[in-house]
Amino acid sequence: MVQKLAAGGICAPSVLQAMSVVERHRFVDSALVNQAYEDTSLPIGLAQTISKPSVVARMCELLVGAEGARTGGLGRVLEIGTGCGYQAAVLSHIAREVYTVERLRGLHEKARDNLRHLRLANVHLLFGDGMQGYAKGAPYAAIIAAAGGEAVPQAWCDQLAMGGRLVAPMALVGGQQVLLVIDKTAHGLKQSVLEPVHFVPLKSGIA
Repeated sequence: MVQKLAAGGICAPSVLQAMSVVERHRFVDSALVNQAYEDTSLPIGLAQTISKPSVVARMCELLVGAEGARTGGLGRVLEIGTGCGYQAAVLSHIAREVYTVERLRGLHEKARDNLRHLRLANVHLLFGDGMQGYAKGAPYAAIIAAAGGEAVPQAWCDQLAMGGRLVAPMALVGGQQVLLVIDKTAHGLKQSVLEPVHFVPLKSGIA
């Protein structure tokens, strides 16, 4: 899997290392274990999915590209949409601290079970409305979202540190999702629209 990621253009050593260390099969249902290392998204219950390894690696590399290239690693990261916990585990290897928010209690508990054996002291699992971010942990060097809405919530931009980077899917007019990168600079927010992606919709509230 990691060789395919490198061949596909992922070149950040910290990201490739994290993708090689975190065992994806531990985060999918037993019936899907034989597909765990294929570059495909898989169902994790409650109409949610675990993202393709290539998408996880791509988004993590975009995060690292901002601060990580200069400092050798990310500081505090906020993840919106814990899902099964896979991406949080990957992030734990490239960031000093990870706060991850999940709005579906069933998935929050599944992620807790999946991550328990890894004993990741720098990952904080939170049950709540991801659209609100998590103000108590702000400011964040990076924010990453695993669900796409029609606009980036203001709370995320407010909680991003100066010089920080936000990576999230966003729906354009017509419903096509693209990967959006927002850099917070002294001159304001700088947006870059990247390739098309396909994520579950961003929703508010808890369930």
